[in-house]
Amino acid sequence: MTVWRADAAEAATVAALIREFGDWVGSAPPPEEGIRASVERIMAGDDGEFLLGAPDGGSAAAGVCQVRFRWSVWKSAEDCWLEDLYVREEARRSGLGRALVEAALARARERGCRRIELDVNEDNAPARALYEACGFRTEWKPPGQTLFIGRDL
Repeated sequence: MTVWRADAAEAATVAALIREFGDWVGSAPPPEEGIRASVERIMAGDDGEFLLGAPDGGSAAAGVCQVRFRWSVWKSAEDCWLEDLYVREEARRSGLGRALVEAALARARERGCRRIELDVNEDNAPARALYEACGFRTEWKPPGQTLFIGRDL
């Protein structure tokens, strides 16, 4: 496995993989040029990055992981949010997904994050198994059931 932090020259590769991920989950993502502009904006800042991965050193990127960082009052340190993880069909079950998750964990530790969180569709058993194998816990946040709530603006 080869995993690396994507640089600005790889924005088109990242955007293409993010677009494939959107297609795979059945969402209606913006046009690819919109995705690329967002990727470039995230890469230019200090609060997010993309990791790319390939099954071996001679292969093109077949997986992507987006991580975002924000300051947490509750942890007095940065939090890491694993926003997107996608591996192309032909590279699944090769260990690439796990390598990308482990790289995200390493990046979070390097930045001093004290927690990493994500969301996953409850019906996506392979993804849930991957995250559990990497030490993530599915749990309710006290004091009761916590729901993910959002709204378009």
